[in-house]
Order: sequence, then C-alpha cells, then structure tokens
Amino acid sequence: MISEEQLDQYRVDSTLLRVIRDVSPTNDVRGIVVAWDDESVLIRKKNRKVVKLARNYIYQPYENERPPEFMLPQDPIEPDGISDDE
Repeated sequence: MISEEQLDQYRVDSTLLRVIRDVSPTNDVRGIVVAWDDESVLIRKKNRKVVKLARNYIYQPYENERPPEFMLPQDPIEPDGISDDE
C-alpha cells in the first residue's frame, strides 16, 4: 500500500502517475493525485474525470517503465503436444 507521504509528494509535485491494476497495460489508469483516505485514492485523468481507486494498487510515476512482473508474456507459448481432449 502506498504511504501518505508518497501520495502527498505526488500531489504537491503534480506528478503524472501510472496506476497498475493488473498485468494488462490497457487497464492502467494515468493521472494525478487529487485526494485520498485510508482505503482509496482519487486520480484526475487528462479528460478531467476523477476515478476512485484502491490504495493497494501499484502507483508509480508515468515516465518509469512498467515492472516486468506486471507485464503480459511476450513470447508465444509453444504447444506441448499433450491434449486434455482425449
């Protein structure tokens, strides 16, 4: 969970953040911190809409690369020849 101090620093600096919710980059939320409480964070997106997100997501500056553990596999998966259909 992200700390109060880190959220306040992002808010004061108006840091553009990436909020990673799962392994798919298309589900990331991009915006700046507006407010927060014990369980959630309000993020203002570029289109000025505000989104309420849980604090247990990954919050990082947008210019940083996405961590590899939160990326979809890039290599094609080869079939092993074993089928469950039989």
